[in-house]
Amino acid sequence: MKGAGRRRIYLMRHGHVDYFAPDITDPRTVPLTDEGREQAQAVGDALQHATFDLAVYSGLPRTRETAEIVLSSLDAPPPLIAHDGLEEIKSGWIKAITREELAARLAYSFDGAEEPGARFLPDGETFADAQMRVTTALEELVLKQDWRSALIVAHEGVNRIALGWACGGGLATISAFEQDLCCINLIDVDVTPAEGGAGLQIERMAIKALNMTAYDYVKKGLSRSSLEHLFGVDFGGLRPRG
Repeated sequence: MKGAGRRRIYLMRHGHVDYFAPDITDPRTVPLTDEGREQAQAVGDALQHATFDLAVYSGLPRTRETAEIVLSSLDAPPPLIAHDGLEEIKSGWIKAITREELAARLAYSFDGAEEPGARFLPDGETFADAQMRVTTALEELVLKQDWRSALIVAHEGVNRIALGWACGGGLATISAFEQDLCCINLIDVDVTPAEGGAGLQIERMAIKALNMTAYDYVKKGLSRSSLEHLFGVDFGGLRPRG
């Protein structure tokens, strides 16, 4: 059947951004920093001989810019399409004066995601709703489009949910899936004809690689968590107070 077989997803997180840049009034519109563009270029260099049939970003500028840089290294990149089902988990508005305060409020925010009614920060989207949105988007891409290799550039929370979906552990596992800036995850998805021959189904998923960083393969310079790196802080392994 057309579309059946093994699909490979290259699932990325966007590169470094600065939510405290002087000209940023809406965090949704934040662009990559010079560091973020260098990270994305390192991924582009690493994947320059890859072939993608599908390229998707979340609809937000930081994922679009990351994807464009990566795809610019390819000889024949596919068109880049947006899918708002892959936008980052929606949080409530947080009032924070410093990077340290904001990072402290965000730290450990994925713990207990599986608990009933758990939300991504006060007044934010429930993890259950985010899981439904993200997995629906991924299943739509896998089962309703014909491709073999796809690049998907999304966000930390989205990627954690996707990895929980792929490993079968769901929300109870997502706090364990660290996602460094501009990292790559590889997910192989086996697609077979559905019972009765009506459409396709996902038979099996395997995480082939997790949180790879092309700009630092052995993570010698990435001893901090991704959140500490993003905000330029170091909690030293201690649980910060928000």
